[in-house]
Amino acid sequence: MSAPEMISMGCRLNIAESETLRQNLVANNIDGDNLIIVNSCAVTNEAVRQTRQAIRRAKKDNPEKNIVVTGCAAQVDPAMFAAMPETSAVVGNFDKYDAANFKLGLHSNRPDIRVSDIMRVTETAPHMVSAFADRSRAFVEIQNGCDHRCTFCIIPFGRGNSRSVPAGLVVDQVQALVDKGFQEVVLTGVDVTSYGPDLPGEPTLGMLVERIMKHVPALPRLRLSSLDGVEIDDQLFDLLTGEQRLMPHIHLSLQSGDNMILKRMKRRHSREQAINLVERLKAKRPEIAIGADIIAGFPTENDAMFANSLAIIEQCDVVHGHIFPYSPKQGTPAAKMPQVDGHVIKERAKILREAVTTRALDWRWSLVGSRQKVLAEISGDTGYAENFARVQLGRPASKGQIVPVVITGMQNRQLIGRAAA
Repeated sequence: MSAPEMISMGCRLNIAESETLRQNLVANNIDGDNLIIVNSCAVTNEAVRQTRQAIRRAKKDNPEKNIVVTGCAAQVDPAMFAAMPETSAVVGNFDKYDAANFKLGLHSNRPDIRVSDIMRVTETAPHMVSAFADRSRAFVEIQNGCDHRCTFCIIPFGRGNSRSVPAGLVVDQVQALVDKGFQEVVLTGVDVTSYGPDLPGEPTLGMLVERIMKHVPALPRLRLSSLDGVEIDDQLFDLLTGEQRLMPHIHLSLQSGDNMILKRMKRRHSREQAINLVERLKAKRPEIAIGADIIAGFPTENDAMFANSLAIIEQCDVVHGHIFPYSPKQGTPAAKMPQVDGHVIKERAKILREAVTTRALDWRWSLVGSRQKVLAEISGDTGYAENFARVQLGRPASKGQIVPVVITGMQNRQLIGRAAA
């Protein structure tokens, strides 16, 4: 009996949860020899298309195996996946943690749909504290779901309302990972900066980070996944700028650089607030590298509005950019707004990506001659610096080893490092 094959689509949280799911099924003696699980993504129409493509490919390559679809897209539209002839069962985002839902054969003439109402889930059970060893880093899920209703986003209907993992459980998980030899832990979730209000005492993300720093002193590197800048309070700001074990790499959920578009998205920040936040962060800790999510071609976006999004890449010094061409999601308010022509969206996304690439290259060149601490990846010859710059190591290193290097140059847009004395 072996573990099932896992195919993870979309975000890091999905990847982390896939590993938790795999371990849970093994622990519950679910026979994975004849099972492939596709953990789907619903963030864009393209993500759903890619999920369906992955299902068809998996069945074509493994015609004798059962395909079970879970994740956000399965939660949002279970009937669509059940209608696919390749699918044996559809399991919801909360239901996937019950191993019994992966015991097939309850029905022989149609796919099983095992999807409960995610909006009725009010707690994050201990089994949702997940860790995934992605190469040399480990991911710990501290929060799930989202209470905000951005007009473009379907994810709250796939994940439910925001719910947090008690701090003690998170600290225990981080300590366990350090005991296993992991040098870097990434705190992840759907909306990590909303951590805590549902827990007794209403702790904040800053309080959780401070607790981890205090109670797991042997952890060398802690990294945070995407942050909502408007929720970075004074305590978290001070930690981001003053705690050296908290990595100088901040990924912001910007989405747009135009105030009118931000309002139509129902985002809670303005372009001025985003720019000011970055200026304050870099004034206190200049080595911080900024990442950002930006959507190209949101409904009603005209040339002037797009120009503001393009400008914010420079104004916020974005060197790690995730650019998404807008696509309407059925069931979201933005899908009913006046749409931008698809060719225009594609061209704007291309321009944004080129702008981030240019800025990232300039940033990497600025690192030549600097000393960096690089966490070696599984191959041992590359890794990530604290600022999340990818570095080609001058000599192989053990997986998970932190290697001090001097950046000597760049080749094929990747930094080259030489072991420092």
